[in-house]
Amino acid sequence: MGLFERYLTLWVILCIGAGILLGYLMPGLFSLIAAAEMAKVNLPVAILIWAMIVPMLLKIDFGALGGVKEHWRGVGVTLFVNWAVKPFSMALLGTFFLGSLFAPLLDAAQIPSYIAGLILLAAAPCTAMVFVWSNLVDGEPHFTLSQVALNDLIMVVAFAPIVALLLGVASISIPWETLLLSVVLYIVIPVIAAQVWRKALLASGGLEKCLAALRPVSLGALLLTLVLLFGFQGGEIVAEPLTIALIAVPILIQVYFNAGIAYLLNRRLGVAWCVAGPAALIGASNFFELAVAAAISLFGLNSGAALATVVGVLVEVPVMLSVVRIVRASKGWYEEGDAVTRSAS
Repeated sequence: MGLFERYLTLWVILCIGAGILLGYLMPGLFSLIAAAEMAKVNLPVAILIWAMIVPMLLKIDFGALGGVKEHWRGVGVTLFVNWAVKPFSMALLGTFFLGSLFAPLLDAAQIPSYIAGLILLAAAPCTAMVFVWSNLVDGEPHFTLSQVALNDLIMVVAFAPIVALLLGVASISIPWETLLLSVVLYIVIPVIAAQVWRKALLASGGLEKCLAALRPVSLGALLLTLVLLFGFQGGEIVAEPLTIALIAVPILIQVYFNAGIAYLLNRRLGVAWCVAGPAALIGASNFFELAVAAAISLFGLNSGAALATVVGVLVEVPVMLSVVRIVRASKGWYEEGDAVTRSAS
């Protein structure tokens, strides 16, 4: 790692602080930026996400995607965590912490709405940002792309029934425009653009040089995204710090819990670390754009559900970076156990 990557956590903390401060001091500017959206998808953030993920997508050789079938165990683990564990564990955690333990400290009328927001957050696995997390743990890029594409397909049919079941609602209004536009913006367009660019770079022999030059651009876009996300909610964070901190508790536990399950199951099954790393990160992260849009659609802009999903946005990047550090730091331990599992089988 270079100097910039080595101190990434410090830059993240500074950008979070800068975002909160700027959002509090200049709410008008951030409101203007936040208004630049289409179907609840913020376009400036979308552009920054492109800057983050296109360098990762440049590494992918579509001719090698057929080899992903070798990683079927990693795919199975991630699907299990995303769809059979995460939404239900979040419902339990939200009910325990917000509905019971922290209830005396919260607005009683908003508690069911807070819990609903957490469920919406957990019911949709992340799409675009996982390319960043996978790259930071040297994950297998073809596995990451295939897993994200598979989750997107499942999300179209599974999101509404799971949310309806956990919220006890007979009919869920899915923000289809947000879901489809997000897939197009964060997956389809970047993948096509990256493959066209990759072909041109391979023809000129400049692929490796370009990847090296783009790495700081990608991380810089990540940090600027942090400034924007925290700037959008700067006033809210200053006004309701305790509520936001309490809502963040079940989100943090859920991320580490689900990442841990995915990571340990992959180790137990003898999956390679380059697959287990992104599998754990995909299993833990959330599709916050869809969650926020669904919360606003179902409960309203000023609801507790909308606030809960926004808290998910605020903690997403810092907590996922901490998971990245844990995965990288445990590589030796993981591979030692993987070697034992393989020899036993």
